[in-house]
Amino acid sequence: MKQPPGYEDPTHLGHVCHLQRSLYGLKQAPRAWFKRLHDFLISAGFNSSKTDVSLFHYTTGESKVFLLVYVDDIIMLGNDVVLIDTLLKQLSTTFKIRDLGEPGFFLGIETLKVPGGMLLTQRRYMGDILIRAGMVDCKPLATPASVTQAVSPSTHPYENPTQYRRIVGALQYLTITRPDLSFAVNRLCQFMHSPTDDHWGLLKRVLRYIKGTLDYGLRLTPSSSMALHAFSDSDWAGCPIDRKSTSGYAVFLGSNLISWLSRKQRAVARSSTEAEYKALADVSAEVTWVVSLLQELGLHTGQPATLWCDNLGATYLCANPVFHARTK
Repeated sequence: MKQPPGYEDPTHLGHVCHLQRSLYGLKQAPRAWFKRLHDFLISAGFNSSKTDVSLFHYTTGESKVFLLVYVDDIIMLGNDVVLIDTLLKQLSTTFKIRDLGEPGFFLGIETLKVPGGMLLTQRRYMGDILIRAGMVDCKPLATPASVTQAVSPSTHPYENPTQYRRIVGALQYLTITRPDLSFAVNRLCQFMHSPTDDHWGLLKRVLRYIKGTLDYGLRLTPSSSMALHAFSDSDWAGCPIDRKSTSGYAVFLGSNLISWLSRKQRAVARSSTEAEYKALADVSAEVTWVVSLLQELGLHTGQPATLWCDNLGATYLCANPVFHARTK
C-alpha cells in the first residue's frame, strides 16, 4: 500500500508499505478475504460453484460435502461425518474458526427438528420486529392483507417515514422462511418513497398477522422424488396507480418448497394472457438457474422440469408460439 499522507518516510519517499493483513473498512478487504478463502478451499479439494459463487462442494466416492459462505459465517453439511470433521480440522490449520456443532441458529434463522424433517424459523427475529414496532401486545389476525382492498395514494403522509422504511426493510429478510408474506411485503415496499397513514395501517395488519403466526416457518422433509416443478400465477392490471400486473411463482424440489417470489411486472400487460406469459418467463428463468445448480452438484435426475399455469391462452402460446397482433 502507499504510504499514508502525513506518515511518509522522508528518506524513502518512493517506498511502499507491506500490508500484513487485510483490514476491515478497506475498499479491497472483502475481495481480499474471499480470495484468500477461495484459494484455500480450492487447494483443499473443493470445487467452486459457477451458479452460486458463495457455494463450494467436495466429492469423493459416495461422500458429498457442501460449504456455504456468507462473509465470515460458514455452514458445512454432507453425508459423511468423518469427512466433515477432517475438512474442519484442515480449515482450522489456516483460519481461526469456532465449530458450533449442528446449525441451531445461523444468520438469524433457527433450525428445529420436527417429526419427519426440520423447520426453518425466524421466531426470535419476528419478536424483535414486533418490539421495534411497539406491537408486542397487539391483537393477532388470520390474514396478512386484504386482496380486495385497493392501495391508492393518500393525501395524508405518515409522520415517521423512517420507521415505516425500517420495519418494511426488516420484513424483507423475514420472507426467507415465510413465503406467505411475500405478496404483502412486496406491496408495502412499493411505497417506501412516501408512505401514508393508509400504508402504515397495511403494515400494522401484517405485523398483527405475524403476531398470530410466530410458530410458522419453512418445513423441509425427506422426499422420495427429486422432480422439479413450479407453479406460476399473475393478476392483470392489479395496481390502480400504474396498471401493472403482479406475478408470483413457487418452485418445488420433490415435496419441498425451495424458491418463491412475488413482485410487480416491469411492463404493462394488455391482456391476461400477456401477464401470465410474462410470469411464466420469470419462473422459467428461475427454474433454469435451479437446474443448473442441481446439475453442478450432481443432484439432477435429468428429468425436465414441469411448469404449471392456470391460463389457457398462455399455455397454448408456450406450446405453439403463434405471433399476431395480440402477442407482438
